[in-house]
Amino acid sequence: MVMEIRFVADTMLGRLAKWLRVLGYDTHYQRHYGPGVMDEIVKAGALLLSRHRKKIHLHTGAVLLHGNTVGEQIAELKERLDLVPGRSRWFTRCLICNIQLIVIKIDEVRENVPEYVFHQNVSRIKYCPSCGRYYWPGSHRANMERQLEKWGFVS
Repeated sequence: MVMEIRFVADTMLGRLAKWLRVLGYDTHYQRHYGPGVMDEIVKAGALLLSRHRKKIHLHTGAVLLHGNTVGEQIAELKERLDLVPGRSRWFTRCLICNIQLIVIKIDEVRENVPEYVFHQNVSRIKYCPSCGRYYWPGSHRANMERQLEKWGFVS
């Protein structure tokens, strides 16, 4: 499934932004937006997610979220936008900077991850070309997958 929907999350939705990135959605988030920045991102095609009524009324199609927890917010988005990302899209974006992760050469990986990670996951290590972080399937990812399943995203 091609996921064309892109999001911009306001400053109150940082945790939601991270989980949308986990699901593979292009989700712009900053702790602080300068004047007009959010407007430009929305004009470029991103759907605004906010908990502020005033912001929602400024942008056609923006989504006002009522939930206080990420689980409640995800449930709202699933219901209202029919979010059904395939598992192949999970963990394809950097959780920090939102850039698409890439697979890099084995020799470049070896020097940048712990030895045990290299030997257990050599073909599944991904890299963020923007911030330089490495990602691999470990216990943290397994916990995140269980959480996604609890929220109704199936593998």
